[in-house]
Amino acid sequence: MASIGIDIGSTATKGVLWNGSGFEFYLTPTGWTPGESAAKAVAQVRRRGHILKNEDLHVTATGYGRNVFQADKRVTEITCHAAGAHYLAPEASTVLDIGGQDSKVITLGPDGRVTDFLMNDKCAAGTGRFLQNMAVHLGCSLQDFAAIPENTPFQPINNMCTVFAESEVIGLLAQGVAKESICLGLLDSVAQRAANLISRISDYGDICFTGGCAQNGLLGKLIEKKTKRRVIIPERAQYAGALGAALIGAGM
Repeated sequence: MASIGIDIGSTATKGVLWNGSGFEFYLTPTGWTPGESAAKAVAQVRRRGHILKNEDLHVTATGYGRNVFQADKRVTEITCHAAGAHYLAPEASTVLDIGGQDSKVITLGPDGRVTDFLMNDKCAAGTGRFLQNMAVHLGCSLQDFAAIPENTPFQPINNMCTVFAESEVIGLLAQGVAKESICLGLLDSVAQRAANLISRISDYGDICFTGGCAQNGLLGKLIEKKTKRRVIIPERAQYAGALGAALIGAGM
């Protein structure tokens, strides 16, 4: 029997199919209808995996929208991200996940099971949504944040509250500060916030960086510099939650 994991996030819905020997992946924007986005992800990975019959399938849902989708099983984000990250980077003892609207740190035992976790879901500061909002004011894309030259002059950002940071960014632009310098300052602020969150429950070992923000390699380097620990960004970092759900559904 094939196992599908669906991670219904605030920004993107990820689907992963495990057929016992390999994976199929699919990602789609969550939009205003998370249930429909999840159904689309299931249909796409089924098609790619040539799974035609419902009786050949087990679906496990996770993420903030897991309760709006009919699945065989529902599992918390913490458990699924831990399982997925451990599969992707078994040497890591800590998981840092920065998604669209929240960030979380999970510590793992040698077997990959959760030993502790800390989650920031009360404020958008330091998340993908924060960077997305700042990109709008800077007139650039999130991809531009990842393409900043390493020799770019650094512009510190004093405010992490989205509202105050917007005002600060607008003021810096009015002063003629280069967009690249502001972008680097914003990334550094996110990295510092992540490092502070990590330090509250974890102080050693490699860190597996997952979530949509893990696609920004420069952010990973900044977190590595601030924590003085190796930060691993797996190739499928954004799919960690869905991958973990698929593995849990398969009894792994």
